[in-house]
Amino acid sequence: MSDVVVRIRGLEVAGRHGVHEAERVLGQRFVVDLDMVLATDAAAASDDLADTVDYAVIADDVAGIVAGEPVALLERLCRLIADRALREPVVCAVTVTVAKPQVAIPHVLDDVSVTLHAERDPA
Repeated sequence: MSDVVVRIRGLEVAGRHGVHEAERVLGQRFVVDLDMVLATDAAAASDDLADTVDYAVIADDVAGIVAGEPVALLERLCRLIADRALREPVVCAVTVTVAKPQVAIPHVLDDVSVTLHAERDPA
């Protein structure tokens, strides 16, 4: 079996997440990167969408999470996204990075981000 990783890079979504009230009121841009490790490489042989993860559906769902109900911490936002990805039957592990490019701190920087790696519970 071959390793298959489906990646979504640079998904930009407006959201209202943060610890400070102004972040929740004004909102800001978030950028999501997602790596989904598949438990099978069946799609490589079958050429059938049913054997893989539909990245268009995942991107829509992740955008909905980021644009949805505010949370205080990027760690929590990463967990919500990871949990969604792990609901896909073929996804056995996921790494999620959420960045805030316009974070309000008095330093010059590109962004602040949090990365979370999660694996499906072996049940």
